Amino acid sequence: MAALAQCDWIRRAHNLCITGPTGCGKTWLACALGNQACRQGLSVRYLRLPTLFEQLRIAHGDGSYPRLMNRLLKMDLLILGDWGLQKVSAAQRQDLMEVIEERHGRRSSLIASQLPIEHWHEYIGEATLADAILDRLLHGGHRLKLSGESMRKQQSQGHAEAGDGGAISYNSVTA
Repeated sequence: MAALAQCDWIRRAHNLCITGPTGCGKTWLACALGNQACRQGLSVRYLRLPTLFEQLRIAHGDGSYPRLMNRLLKMDLLILGDWGLQKVSAAQRQDLMEVIEERHGRRSSLIASQLPIEHWHEYIGEATLADAILDRLLHGGHRLKLSGESMRKQQSQGHAEAGDGGAISYNSVTA
């Protein structure tokens, strides 16, 4: 964890995929790493994947697609949350390929997902594009698999039992 917080993986244009069950702290950890990157002078943008797809759809329609892509490609770290929550259309698949392809080897991407990596190929659909996207995302990248109960559930139980907000425990991380 300490090595990731140093952000050398971002400077080397490596990717990071964080997976785990709902509420285990994936987005929290992704944002903490993004915050640390900002503190080190790196540029960071966080988007939920459905929001990225909507922005790209609108950009295609209003002619701002090149400008949006340019902004996405300039970020040292692009954090994509909620990966795998909704089906991906053919147009979204193609847009995702463009974003990942343009960033590959130049900039880092961090993916946060409930969906285990072994199911990502099926999630993306169309085999050729899925192979291309996943090869660029996963080859030479870092993977963290979080486990544990939902932090939200722990917090709500703590509120009910202690009346003081309860305690948040950290979940295990495996590389």
